[in-house]
Amino acid sequence: MTAAPADLLIDRPAVTDGASLWRIAKDSKTLDLNSSYSYLLWCRDFAGTSVVARGADGEAVGFVTGYVRPEDPRTLLVWQVAVDSAYRGHGIAAALLDGLVARLAAERGVTGVETTITPGNTASERLFTSFADRHGAGLTREVLFPTEVFPDGPHDPEVLYRIGPLTDPTAH
Repeated sequence: MTAAPADLLIDRPAVTDGASLWRIAKDSKTLDLNSSYSYLLWCRDFAGTSVVARGADGEAVGFVTGYVRPEDPRTLLVWQVAVDSAYRGHGIAAALLDGLVARLAAERGVTGVETTITPGNTASERLFTSFADRHGAGLTREVLFPTEVFPDGPHDPEVLYRIGPLTDPTAH
C-alpha cells in the first residue's frame, strides 16, 4: 500500500468538502466538471465509497470519488481522482486509491476496480496501471463510451479499465 505524506490526513468526505472537491476538479483541467451540487450530493450519499486527503488546515487537497456497482457489489467504480496542483507529485492519488480499496475490501468484500480514462490522460493511465501492478491484479481495457454517444458535443471516448481480482490490498 502507498503511504500518504505524514502531514496529510486520509478521511471520508463530508458535505462541507463538496466545494473543495468541485474546486480541485475544476482546477485539474482534465476532469469533466460536474455541477457544484453534484459534489455536495456525492459527499453526502457516497462518502462511504469515497476518500479525501486533508492538509494541515483540514481542507481537502485531494480526493477519490467512487461507488460500488449495484449490479456487481464486489466492484468499485472510481468516478474521479484529483489532487490540488500544490500537492501533486507526492503519491497522494495512489495513497488515496490504495486506502479506499483496502477499506472497501474489508467492509464490503470489494475484489475489483473499474474506472474510465480518456485516451491521452497519461497521469490516470499510470495511476491505475501501477495500482494493478501493486495489487497483483489483471488489467483489461475496452472502449465503454465511444465519442458518438455523448450528446453534448465532441468528447473523447471513455476507455473502461477493469482491474482484478485484487490480492489482499492491505498486504502491499
